[in-house]
Amino acid sequence: MQRPNKTRKEEVVTREYTINLHKRLHGCTFKKKAPKAIKEIRKFAQKAMGTKDVRVDVKLNKQIWSKGIRSVPRRVRVRIARRRNEDEDAKEELYSLVTVAEIPSEGLSGLGTTVVEDTD
Repeated sequence: MQRPNKTRKEEVVTREYTINLHKRLHGCTFKKKAPKAIKEIRKFAQKAMGTKDVRVDVKLNKQIWSKGIRSVPRRVRVRIARRRNEDEDAKEELYSLVTVAEIPSEGLSGLGTTVVEDTD
């Protein structure tokens, strides 16, 4: 039996997820909510994509902080892309880029994880 050259964690892929920040920040001190939300998004992306290197987009950071440090959005729709590291001296071969996904007008309910076809 021949083994495939790439394992599932080594493929370049883009997926959309809805992250429930409300349950991840339950009981968190008010003045630490937004920073903890960013850390939880990083943790989620690490687990979902299996990469240690996670980069959060500036627009996503702004969206989390948009209502201040205390009032973080309950849920956020993100697009996580696992990409190749172009830097030669990088420790990791792949990294994950987390960006904001557009939310449909019906809201977030019923949206599952979807695989996005890359255009670039």
